[in-house]
Amino acid sequence: MSEDPQALEVGFLLEAIWQRYGYDFRNYSEASITRRLDHIRSKAGDQSLSQLLHRVLHQPGFFHDMVIDLTVTTSEMFRDPPFFRQLREVVCPILHTFPTINIWHAGCSTGEEVYSVAILLKEEGLLDRATIFATDINRHALKRAREGIYSAESLRTFTANYQKAGGKGSFAEYYHAAYGGAVMHQELRANVLFSEHNLVTDTVFAETHLVLCRNVMIYFQQPLQNRVLQIFSDSLRRGGFLCLGSKETLEFSAVKEQFQTVDPRARIYRKWPAGPPRK
Repeated sequence: MSEDPQALEVGFLLEAIWQRYGYDFRNYSEASITRRLDHIRSKAGDQSLSQLLHRVLHQPGFFHDMVIDLTVTTSEMFRDPPFFRQLREVVCPILHTFPTINIWHAGCSTGEEVYSVAILLKEEGLLDRATIFATDINRHALKRAREGIYSAESLRTFTANYQKAGGKGSFAEYYHAAYGGAVMHQELRANVLFSEHNLVTDTVFAETHLVLCRNVMIYFQQPLQNRVLQIFSDSLRRGGFLCLGSKETLEFSAVKEQFQTVDPRARIYRKWPAGPPRK
């Protein structure tokens, strides 16, 4: 019995991407990846995913541009303000107990949340002792993150989020106007290392005190979610914190027993300081 033709085309296309370029989207949510591929097909003027497959195999430049659409890059400063308030009030006091702090921001997209964390750390007196490893699969998004330039139209939303997140000053203190938008101050980037990293195929990035990966794994199927969560657990030192997005949870994951829940609503978890408790 044959499968749905579109499902077969999607499978062939994702396998070709993996074999040709080493990008593995095969365990992404089927509905999400199909929707994105169809958008790319339409934008390219192709009638079918089979035609798109031909482009992918024979036009490497086309594929590398296509990665922009395959990976989600929408974000904003202090997105989900209650989360950042909890990060400030619950996690930062414990980070203060360490002389140096390593933070991994996985799937950092175009950098808005990275700068949000840097601002929060500065206001809590932690930025100078912190190193933030900001990673993403999308090199175009990383370029924008390194530049730290955002549209003037977005500033109203960023400012409102900052205030709701418990900001201690004025958001305008952290950027200056240039290039028709807002450029984040250099001091916020000084301790940030931007780097390509593929959560699907790469392994542990660094030993860390805090891992943030928010609203990325909602696009993964359960086996891939479990793999990525184990990578995060392996990268965290005992007592380190893991922060997920509002629609993500450890509740049904393979690593659930490795963490205690700090705040279920904010999706903040802590790796057991002395190992999981005995049953």
